[in-house]
Amino acid sequence: MTIDNEPAATFSSLGIAPNILGVLTEMKILVPTPIQHKAIPSGLEGKDMIGIAQTGTGKTLAFGIPLLQRLHQGKGRALIIVPTRELAQQVEESLRKIAFKLGIGIAVFIGGASMSLQRQMIKRNPRILVATPGRLIDHLEQRTITLREVTVLVLDEADRMLDMGFAPQIQKILKVVPPERQTLLFSATMPLAIAQIAAKHMRLPIRIEVAPAGTAAERVEQHMIILKKEEKVGLLDKLLKDSTGTVLVFVRTKHGAKKLASALIALGHKTAEIHSNRSLPQRREALAGFKTGRYRVLVATDIAARGIDVVDLELVVNFDLPDNPEDYVHRIGRTGRAGKAGQAISFVNHDQRGEVRTIERLIRTTIAVTEMPSVQGMKHVASAPRPAYRPRPAFGQRRTQGRAHGGYRRR
Repeated sequence: MTIDNEPAATFSSLGIAPNILGVLTEMKILVPTPIQHKAIPSGLEGKDMIGIAQTGTGKTLAFGIPLLQRLHQGKGRALIIVPTRELAQQVEESLRKIAFKLGIGIAVFIGGASMSLQRQMIKRNPRILVATPGRLIDHLEQRTITLREVTVLVLDEADRMLDMGFAPQIQKILKVVPPERQTLLFSATMPLAIAQIAAKHMRLPIRIEVAPAGTAAERVEQHMIILKKEEKVGLLDKLLKDSTGTVLVFVRTKHGAKKLASALIALGHKTAEIHSNRSLPQRREALAGFKTGRYRVLVATDIAARGIDVVDLELVVNFDLPDNPEDYVHRIGRTGRAGKAGQAISFVNHDQRGEVRTIERLIRTTIAVTEMPSVQGMKHVASAPRPAYRPRPAFGQRRTQGRAHGGYRRR
């Protein structure tokens, strides 16, 4: 079954309890996003659900409001499984204020944090558990936690968890949670593996989709710039100098993240890095500093492609194209959120034509491509009304003038 309704004007028509509506008003959350409008009523009815929506669409409250209301009105626990530490902390942060007002405790179980402190949290009997798969399995194997009281199970960013190799852990968790439960599965895409989980572990789930899988953020202006590898740092330096807001820079490897962060710091940019080689306290400090403005630039691997929620993020730069084309969608979805415009600029080597075509097919959009003649004298594409360099046709298109004016002919 698929739900497809028009967006509601307010939350008040969705069946939400008055005390939760009051907290939403206090938080100045007044208008539901499309996924919230479609998911919350079914969630409140206790139905199993598959939510397909790109990142940045408000999925946390789409499942968070129903589970909070259900826990407030009855017994049981909610278990929210997420792929990364950053997303776990973001989910907890998003639900904390409403949960506190309802007297519902939340505990976060993630790798890199103290097992001893987490055992102490369990003793406080939190009714919402937010966990990464690996750390939850650690607690289950040590018998420090039981899932017998779980009445609501949420699998958030399910496709990402499978991409990261968490399928065995997910299967173990699904075997020990009570079969009589509500299951809410949220994913940006719907691969076969997700469909198989739904068929085996969910009861007549309602499917809610607010955008086709692979749809890029609608309000993100996208550019790709063709350049040589050795020109990347110089161009990024120029972009940073010609813009004023916060900038999230994605690289492929943790070594590349460390190297680029060091280079940007040497160039005078307040920069932090976030990747799997950083400890949990270091990652927390980097993300908190980026959100508060202590760092203007955050260099990240795809561990941060989902789970970073920064208000008014001006620009996302793909210093390296992602290995997985679907990660391109999640990366650029960090900007252009909550109805605001954003921009994504990707650096493309001359031998990456095939990767660009794959991304364009996935997002069903032709991306403006520019060949960079020189970093010197170049204007920032975001701030200049007309770029100092001449746009080329998108990959897959042929320039009719050929090479007479330095055109870039596709073969």
